[in-house]
Amino acid sequence: MTSSTPSDRIQVVDALRGFAIVAILLLHNLEHFDFWYFPQGFPAWLVGLDKGIWNTMFFLFSGKAYGIFALLFGFTFYIQQYRQNLIGKDFRGRFAWRLILLLGFGTLNSCFYQGDILTIYAILGFTLIPVAKLNNKTVLIIAIILLLQPFEIVKFILALLQPGQALPALSPDPYFAKMADYIPNGSLLDVIKGNLTNGKIGVSIWTWQSGRVFQTPGLFMVGMLLGRTRKFIKSNETKQFWKKILLFATIAFIPLYLLKISVNETVVTDAVQFTSLALMIKSWSDLAFMTILVSGFVLLYQYTELHDLLEKFSVLGKMSMSNYIIQSMLGAIIYYGFGMGAYLYTGASFSLLIGILLMITQWILCKYWLKDHRYGPFEGIWHDLTWIGSRK
Repeated sequence: MTSSTPSDRIQVVDALRGFAIVAILLLHNLEHFDFWYFPQGFPAWLVGLDKGIWNTMFFLFSGKAYGIFALLFGFTFYIQQYRQNLIGKDFRGRFAWRLILLLGFGTLNSCFYQGDILTIYAILGFTLIPVAKLNNKTVLIIAIILLLQPFEIVKFILALLQPGQALPALSPDPYFAKMADYIPNGSLLDVIKGNLTNGKIGVSIWTWQSGRVFQTPGLFMVGMLLGRTRKFIKSNETKQFWKKILLFATIAFIPLYLLKISVNETVVTDAVQFTSLALMIKSWSDLAFMTILVSGFVLLYQYTELHDLLEKFSVLGKMSMSNYIIQSMLGAIIYYGFGMGAYLYTGASFSLLIGILLMITQWILCKYWLKDHRYGPFEGIWHDLTWIGSRK
């Protein structure tokens, strides 16, 4: 096993995590925090602008920002495991407890935003425990298998052998439709109840059907390997590594994206084989573009004059969980019916401006908070509870 000696904080990772949290914030605002509603009566020029902003933002970040988050989740696991190994302790049991705590934070976040990813990470994070002691080659093979969407591949092959097979009946759509009862009209308690029952069921089904149940653990493991092999430590070797990754990801993305467009435009059947094919191609296309974003960000941060500009994201990255939860709370207040009900009046353009304003506000608050605190408020609680009853 190749190990690294990580510094106290690897700044590029904080900056990359901050970049991901900003992308997530902007997308969530465009979606009105999972309550999609497109206001009517706007002038034609604003409708066109909204459409352009919507398409651009989803092209850049949908399915990619969460992937960066997952990648860095696995990297953070490696850092914590490495530090415990240095003092002769096995981190896996403590990590399991840490995941249980994360499930609690995710449940809190789900009260305001049903699309929460913390609960998903808390559950799927257990996949890191059995691979933590495996060698790099074995972990990489497992990660590749997961990222290839094995369930969909099997389903695709079986469907080819049985043409015309109908789609499974299970769908998240009926659950998402019920949001129209409590998001625009309900009280805060109605929203909490709806999110934690109806909403979580719908999101769980969607997570399975989108392929993220396999992709997320695969990204966890890749992040762990990036930590083991020192790929976020600045050096000539890592510079060449990220250049090659950027080139390979770009070469892979172009045909995958064109194929994804082709499949989406030409396939109008609900046959299982075409649905599985579309899912696999989308998953691989998003993965390739996410890799372009990560490798491009690392290269620009570590090896160009844009370092100082990109470093500003690290302030948000050091408090990513706090920012994630707080933005869900603020988003619900801004857009949902129990609050300001802004979903009625905001298309993509106005929602993007609100998201940018929230980003700037969070950056200022983070800058102020970190002057006197090592961790964000939720990170501090998570840290203290993680090590309760133990000397680190």
